[in-house]
Amino acid sequence: MTLFACGQSPVNYDESTIAPFELPDPLTTSAGREIKSVKDWEQLRRPEILNLFKEEVYGHIPAGALVPKIEVMESSPAALGGKASRKQVALTFEKAGQRLQLLVLMYLPNEVDDPPLFVGYNFYGNQTIADDPEILISNAWTRNSEDMSIAENIGTQASRGKRSHRWAIDQIIDEGFGLVAIYYGDVDPDRDDFSDGIHPLFYASGQDKPKPNEWGSIGAWAWGMSRVLDYLQQDPQTQASKYIAFGHSRLGKTSLWAGALDTRFSVVISNNSGCGGAALFKRKFGETAAAINRNFPHWFSDSFNAYSNKEEDLPIDQHMLMALVAPRPVYIASAEEDQWADPKGEYLAGFHAGPVYELYGKKGLPTAEPPKVNQPIMKDVGYHIRTGKHDVTDHDWEQYIAFCKRHFK
Repeated sequence: MTLFACGQSPVNYDESTIAPFELPDPLTTSAGREIKSVKDWEQLRRPEILNLFKEEVYGHIPAGALVPKIEVMESSPAALGGKASRKQVALTFEKAGQRLQLLVLMYLPNEVDDPPLFVGYNFYGNQTIADDPEILISNAWTRNSEDMSIAENIGTQASRGKRSHRWAIDQIIDEGFGLVAIYYGDVDPDRDDFSDGIHPLFYASGQDKPKPNEWGSIGAWAWGMSRVLDYLQQDPQTQASKYIAFGHSRLGKTSLWAGALDTRFSVVISNNSGCGGAALFKRKFGETAAAINRNFPHWFSDSFNAYSNKEEDLPIDQHMLMALVAPRPVYIASAEEDQWADPKGEYLAGFHAGPVYELYGKKGLPTAEPPKVNQPIMKDVGYHIRTGKHDVTDHDWEQYIAFCKRHFK
């Protein structure tokens, strides 16, 4: 079935109409050299692929380190009925008269030292992830939402706990894990405007937007995840933890890119990330490069616009993004009703990353045929497709916790 979205480009949901395509080989360099060893992968091919993603898709992050002022804003050892500690930390970055503050919300199990930590962004403010009156509300621009009780582009008291169903905090704590949450708008508001967020702190004199091959919002959010990781590695409660990059939808795209850039993440999890995340571009199924560039022009570098309706010209595809995570475990999740995100394309990207995992002696997905619904695969590349729609559910968290436990033995 082929549909049209808002009178624009056709949207294909029919497997039988997908044109034949060829995926680039992650183990063959652009010059045609075959990669046969981990050493050659790490010294030759991996840097080449990483640079291609920077040049063609997500953009380069400008050079230069920013050291934040760190302030513990609130803490309590008696959160969640006494089974967890809550800590809220402000990371404040300043440069050339510009200022940016990230509010980091942490829930840590009281009975576990250095717990493994799920680190991820939320969409409407930290206060939305739990019905906890002590959670600080961000002052950053927030998208208005009647469902989230957010108006005038600012978080509200009424928005508390509105997205608690997505976070399974009690389950996470009960299983001995911690959760680190950040509102993504603290790093970069999700709108086509580069006058706020982190970007202006890196502008050269006279610059008012990123250069054509520089970072968009996904690159900025990935940068923010690494800055939170910087903090976690110096906090006595978390400095010896393992860190899990987690993200849903556009933030699943972010977790994959952050995990590719920053090898300090021990596991990378992508939930319903679709186009520009786990799904293969060259299938042109559901959301496409043209659609995502039209609807969200600020997410990627301007250079990515060259591939709208020309995905076949891309020298890379998303199986190579997965391969950049190797040998660390990566988990991909799809939803049966989320055809816009192309569940089969998400699975196939994981499958075609397999040869790089095998180079390390790891196990990728077993076959090119996706598993049945609600039957997860737990290899070094993990995958499940569940019943339901574009969302994060308790079922998803059950798989993520089981996957991480398997690899943290």
